[in-house]
Amino acid sequence: MRVVRHQGVSFLLFFLLFSFTLFLSACHASREPSITVGSKFFTEQVVLGELLAQHIEARTGIRVKRKSNLGGTLLCQKALLSGDLDLYVEYTGTALTSVLGEAPDDDDSEKIYERVKRGYAERFALTVPPPLGFANSFAMVVRGEDAQRYHLQKISDIAPLAPQWRAGFGYEFLERPDGYAGWAKKYGLHFAETPSVMDLGLIYRALVDKKVDIVAGNSTDGLIEALHLVALTDDRHYFPPYDAVPIVRDATLEKFPALRGALADLAGKISEDEMRKMNAAVDADQRDVVEVVRAFRVSKGL
Repeated sequence: MRVVRHQGVSFLLFFLLFSFTLFLSACHASREPSITVGSKFFTEQVVLGELLAQHIEARTGIRVKRKSNLGGTLLCQKALLSGDLDLYVEYTGTALTSVLGEAPDDDDSEKIYERVKRGYAERFALTVPPPLGFANSFAMVVRGEDAQRYHLQKISDIAPLAPQWRAGFGYEFLERPDGYAGWAKKYGLHFAETPSVMDLGLIYRALVDKKVDIVAGNSTDGLIEALHLVALTDDRHYFPPYDAVPIVRDATLEKFPALRGALADLAGKISEDEMRKMNAAVDADQRDVVEVVRAFRVSKGL
């Protein structure tokens, strides 16, 4: 009995020491400097957030926390300003209209970028590094069979059909200044009923299942081609340029100077076709985001 008691005490001491060591390790990890990368709530954003995170970790050794699928533009912007996020990817046209509250005035990508860069610096102490290389515009998408039957190629082609059609849009598109109201007015569109508010992850399935006849997607969505859908041309140039750009807190750049070089590495690195293929790999092929991003980085020598 004496021996058993001795072994029990020894085991208890070992267990307590081991637990205390784990506790100290966790405390040390929590104090280790890190940055937080976020994303909005659709596939491309999650892919881009993971791309930023992987590259920063590889290039700088900085520990990166990931916060994916946070919500829409204004939620991510609020998280940046509060310090809950250090950076995420935004789109210049969205930044200009929805965050800065300015009208595009023209469709010059470089001018829009410079306005966003200046506005974010002056009003929010946020830095806008150079664009990643592709633009992701709103895409008004219809079924391929309808495009063929009615010879639809551009948005203005649907005006005669709209009174019999049902539309489905995400909440943000319905509310934002460069969204539904101005678009419908620009093209003189009057749908059969008030557009349905839909989750972005469900819009294409609803279109395929004929629950709606037109949806607002993104030009780089991989499911458009995979599901044999057609994106109509914005022939009246309603939408401004939406170049993908990282947005980062000035305070974060000051704390981690190496971050500036890591973000510069990514400038111009992603073409529209490459972004579309990564989105398709996740949405259509059901591949893991981490693996898709890792393969892309290898292909680019990042």
